[in-house]
Amino acid sequence: MLRVGLTGGLGSGKSTVAGFFREQGFHILEADGIARELMRPGKSVYRGIAEHFGPAVIGPDGSLDRKRLAEMAFREGRLPELNRIVHPPVIAEQERLIAEIARADPRAIVVVESALIFEVEKWGTAPGWPRRFDRIILVTAPDEVKIQRFLARTLPPDATQERRAEAERDARARLAAQIPDTTKVPGSDAVIDNSGSLASTREQTLRLAAELRSAAATRDR
Repeated sequence: MLRVGLTGGLGSGKSTVAGFFREQGFHILEADGIARELMRPGKSVYRGIAEHFGPAVIGPDGSLDRKRLAEMAFREGRLPELNRIVHPPVIAEQERLIAEIARADPRAIVVVESALIFEVEKWGTAPGWPRRFDRIILVTAPDEVKIQRFLARTLPPDATQERRAEAERDARARLAAQIPDTTKVPGSDAVIDNSGSLASTREQTLRLAAELRSAAATRDR
């Protein structure tokens, strides 16, 4: 099995790259999707967040008020507290799923898509996690491009200027909490520049997919 970490900041386009890898038959594990599942009522991360942050982050329907939680994390300086609750169980679930895939297909290529592969090491919420990957791929784009992509993804077309300004502040706060791409490049095995056309990104991804298949085949010999 080949374990690949796919990372990139908010709006970098790593989900697009993950989609191209999925088309090539690679197994994709989305850290955000796993986190959302564990944040459902009754799940382990939900319980941890509810106990730590209190009723202020619980919505009328009993689910987490993700907007309020984000405000507390990024605007009120409580991101480290949230990370300590979320990261360990999410990574434990990733490990469980990787082991499950390995049992079913020992020659599989598993791609873990996560924005925070390097950050969890720096923050101490999952020490040694980056070193568990055989390859780490970084998806990059200029910060202003990332922000515009975030806004396009999260805002309705008729969003007010006030709402747009609020979303942009949120995007910049999230980016500021992440390690800059320039710092991540030396620790990455490959970089995909997603600042250009979709065709260019796809071409880079397919080229890397071929290299990953070759590396996986070499490991199996």
